[in-house]
Amino acid sequence: MLRIAVQSKGRLYDETMELLSEAGIKLTAVKRTLLVPSRNFPVELLFLRDDDIPDSVATGTADIGIVGLNEVLEKQQKVEVIRRLGFSKCRLSLAIPKEVK
Repeated sequence: MLRIAVQSKGRLYDETMELLSEAGIKLTAVKRTLLVPSRNFPVELLFLRDDDIPDSVATGTADIGIVGLNEVLEKQQKVEVIRRLGFSKCRLSLAIPKEVK
């Protein structure tokens, strides 16, 4: 059984669910469920907070995870980035007073 850690909510949730659906993975996702088995593949989804995903992959709780690169870099766990999926980019904006140069 392949266990995939994904965000339980947040920016990546919708795009992750769409990606898995396009891959043919059929789920009966129920809100507030931690572990959801696929109906047609030997796959389970482990729904976690985004900052817990790198830890779960590093410790072997999940086999792979889908999470933002920022979380991987911040957690500094020994995990391998297999592929960048190209969705849900983020932007950093700073607001400062006009008189500060």
